[in-house]
Amino acid sequence: MINADKVERAIRLFLEGIGEDPVREGLRDTPMRVAKMWTEFEACREIKPTTFTEGDYNELIVIKDIPFYSFCEHHILPFFGKVHIGYIPKGNRILGLSKIPRIVDALSLKLNIQEHLTSQIADKIMYLIDPLGVAVLMEAEHLCMSMRGVKKPNTKTLTSKLLGCFMDNELAKSEVIALLKGGR
Repeated sequence: MINADKVERAIRLFLEGIGEDPVREGLRDTPMRVAKMWTEFEACREIKPTTFTEGDYNELIVIKDIPFYSFCEHHILPFFGKVHIGYIPKGNRILGLSKIPRIVDALSLKLNIQEHLTSQIADKIMYLIDPLGVAVLMEAEHLCMSMRGVKKPNTKTLTSKLLGCFMDNELAKSEVIALLKGGR
């Protein structure tokens, strides 16, 4: 639960700590704006999945290029990019297509590391519909690498998580990896 008062106080203190005047014109409302932003992010975290039982569909479903934004828990700087997700339904149970980007938003709009976020998305889909397999490929640029430290903009970090049949079946694994990486 977001405590807006604490966030506002912390941002005021942060601004003072970096030598800014938190009551100057451009910063006066910044603590409130930051608290409001995190409250909005928290509202996105509630997942209400819509699942369907669709005839006899039991083939691979791939959703590509889902944009996401998150924050590095080490520096509280953004990292952002795209998520590609594939799964094979079991018992014809599928997720509504709009629910998959909502799952991504619900899990990404908080402090994270990319490796955990990738796993959390795969685990959530597995939990919600118990498919035969789930594959998640995430590619992101981290501002903690682009604008500070090594200062290497446009560097992408790729992480993946394979569950179920994608771990055991080499044919299924190679098919989903090819589709997630760029096969159209």
